[in-house]
Formats: sequence, C-alpha cells, structure tokens
Amino acid sequence: MRVEPDAGQSAEERAVLARMTQTILARADLTITPRESTHPAVIETAHVAQRVLHAEPPDPQRLEALGRMLERARADIADPPPELAWPVDLVAPRAHLQRSVARALKAIPKRDDDTTTAPASTVVAWRDADTDTVRETTRLLAEVWPEASAELGEILVQIALLDGAAIDGFTDFGVHGAVFIRRDRLDRSAHGLPGPIRLAEALVHEGTHTRCNAATVAAEPFLRRLAEDDGPLVATPLRADPRPLTGLFQQAVVLARSVLLYRRLLDAGPAATPTEAADAVRSRHDLLARSAIDAVGTLREHRCALTEHGLSVLEQAADVARTHA
Repeated sequence: MRVEPDAGQSAEERAVLARMTQTILARADLTITPRESTHPAVIETAHVAQRVLHAEPPDPQRLEALGRMLERARADIADPPPELAWPVDLVAPRAHLQRSVARALKAIPKRDDDTTTAPASTVVAWRDADTDTVRETTRLLAEVWPEASAELGEILVQIALLDGAAIDGFTDFGVHGAVFIRRDRLDRSAHGLPGPIRLAEALVHEGTHTRCNAATVAAEPFLRRLAEDDGPLVATPLRADPRPLTGLFQQAVVLARSVLLYRRLLDAGPAATPTEAADAVRSRHDLLARSAIDAVGTLREHRCALTEHGLSVLEQAADVARTHA
C-alpha cells in the first residue's frame, strides 16, 4: 500500500480477504459465493464463526446458529443503485450495522467525572437529498481525483448514515466494506464547505481506514507485532483520547490523503469548488496539512516500531505534509 490510491492493489487485497472468509466459513460447513464473501454481513458471520470454531469441539447449537446467521446475511445483500458511479449499496438500517455501531459506542472513552447521559448514534435511512449528494460527490471525485474514485469503487460495499452526536464516522473490520458517516456531513458546514466536498473528504477518510485494515491483513503489516500488541498509547491529531500506534499510523495516511484531496480541489478551481467556498476549502486544506505534520512528527518518534513497509508509507505521508504545509 502507498499513500497514493491504487485500485489494482485494493482489488488484490479484497480477493485475499474474500478467500479467507470463504475458508473460515467452509470449516463450519458453510458455502458462499465469491460475491457473498465480500459482503459486510457475511464477513461478520465469518468473524463469529472464528470464535465458534475456536472451541474444541465446537458447540453444535452454535454451529446451527451460524447457518441461520448466514441466511440472514444473504437476505441483506442488495444490488447497488444503478445510477451511482460506484457499485456501492446506500444501505438502510440493518442488524449487522447496528451491532457495529453498538461496538463503536462501547469503545468511546468515558470521563470518570462525566455523569451526563452518553450521546447516541444510530443507523438511519437514506433520503432523496442524501442520494443526490452522493451522486454529486462521486462525480466530483471522478473529475478531480480519478485514482481515489477508482479505489473507493473497489473497496466500498455499503455506505451507512448515522444520526446522533456520538460518532462522526468510522469503519469496523468486523463488517469490512461498510463505512459509517454522520448524515449532517452531507450538508454545508458552518464554515461554508459544500456538502459534496464534506462527503468526499469523509469517504476518502473512511475509505483509507478500510484500505489500511485490508492491507494490514492481506498484504504487508505497517507495525512490528510487538508494537501492535503492547505498544504505547500516543496523542493523535484526530482523537482526544490517546491511541495505539496503529491508530496514529492510519491517521497519518488519512490526513495525507485528505490533504491531497483538497489540493486537487484547489487546483481545479471553480470547476470543482464554488467561488464562495474557496476560502473554506483552503482553510480546511491548511488545517489538515498542519495535522498531518503533527501525526508524522509523533510517528517519527516511534519509527523503531514500524516495519520497512510502514516506514516507506510514513515517508510518503511526510512528503505530502511537507509539500503542502
């Protein structure tokens, strides 16, 4: 993997993960098609199967339940809207997505002195205006950054919308291929960023996490094993709570790619960025570039925890941050 998007590499990683999913479910005497093997609900079933099969011998009742879970997953598979540039499902609320959101909410750290009710997030249905924004975003990305557009078309299977203040967006390897984005990020921001540009950034952001997750498992790891398991928690630009090095590493790649997106938007001029939004686009570019410099600087303090591949990607992110700061 590199900082620059690559649809071909993404397809190779996706194929490796699909074979892994098929192999895991085959051990539970469950057969799936290649298309089914990349669906987030089927992938979730494979993760559950790993836990069931870990027992020796596996519990017959839990094995039967796996078969029922797979049938429910199959029922969730839908053809993507034909009018979209990518073969991605703008998915309505589904059980596998709600379980993923529940896991994400549990992972949000709580302050010891916080007695207020925790904010919520839930998956919600798409509205016509939301779909219109996605169409505009896919057109925009195809024009200003065709390589990123091609990669996203390869790795995204479902886009889920969230309502609630708890989560802006996230990915979950347990439902790999699905990305979650808070619906208000499809609207114009208070600082004047148009909705399609905000969604483009959100998709590049979450798509980069998706790609990093796949590359870590299906290709070369970025961090040495000890650093992944027992490494330090560090401050990061995008999260208030300390994060493991793998989280910081992904943030550095996310920030570098986000800087590249806004650079292309600025270079394209009025064709991509309305004149009245130019200042907001430039301000966002500059903020992301400063955050990228911070992320790269912290990672360099822990460069001994990175593999050769990780160091190579780090230097690519550093080049982006330095060039566009």
